[in-house]
Amino acid sequence: MTYSFTSYDGTRLGYRVLGSGQPLVCLPGGPGRAGEYLGDLGGLDAQRRLVLLDPRGVGLSADPVDPATLRADRLVEDVEALRRHLGVEQMGLLAHSAGGILATLYAATYPERLSRLILVTPGLAALGVYPREDQFDLVLARLSGEPWYPDARAALDRILGGELSRETFDASRPLFYRRWDAAARAHASVGVAERYQAAREGYGAGILLDPTATQAALKNLTAPVLLLAGRLDSMVTPTMVRQAAALLPHASVAVQETAAHFPWVDDAAGFAAAVRPFLD
Repeated sequence: MTYSFTSYDGTRLGYRVLGSGQPLVCLPGGPGRAGEYLGDLGGLDAQRRLVLLDPRGVGLSADPVDPATLRADRLVEDVEALRRHLGVEQMGLLAHSAGGILATLYAATYPERLSRLILVTPGLAALGVYPREDQFDLVLARLSGEPWYPDARAALDRILGGELSRETFDASRPLFYRRWDAAARAHASVGVAERYQAAREGYGAGILLDPTATQAALKNLTAPVLLLAGRLDSMVTPTMVRQAAALLPHASVAVQETAAHFPWVDDAAGFAAAVRPFLD
């Protein structure tokens, strides 16, 4: 089922709902990717009502009048508008990849509105945590014998250098899965479209993150936090999530041994086993 609501500035935003029960609001990554790629998150819809938000300018959501509102720190108010629309005092929040930056900023701004926070292979720049080159290369080394590796690695290097084109995004995808098989190839194209390029580029455009201030604000967060990493993920390593967990109150870490950047795709059962106890 799909629904919509009007955010703080009049922009109409859409979301999908799977399952029933208490809402778990889910923020996609990309950035600029529609929430449909999250699927049912390894079957979590059997335990929670998954509310898969499409960010403004993406998927079911309208393009904003002001492009500056596509920036991650400005999207915080869209998440808060969704909470009010759902009519709950507190909500569970799950974020994947780049969506982790938005979720972290939301938690710092509205700590009292969260009942739990789940960060899945998350972007951690808002906390001042970044990949280390030696760890990055070590994880990617397992893939270096693949015939597609040189082109995919070159594309990823361009992304890390700031190039955010759709072509570069597509070319880098084999590096983000445990296996580049038919299931991974099908998943890589879900929630991606040319129209979303403005949202992809606008997410970090001109943003000024202040990790020290964010860490200080998060001391007010009383909700439990789960950070989940894939052992095979070069972008967000177990070392990184452990470093981030040390900066957050009430935080725990889970590592999926057989997963990369999309752990519910690589190992749905393992993902569910890691997350479901945290939702009880």
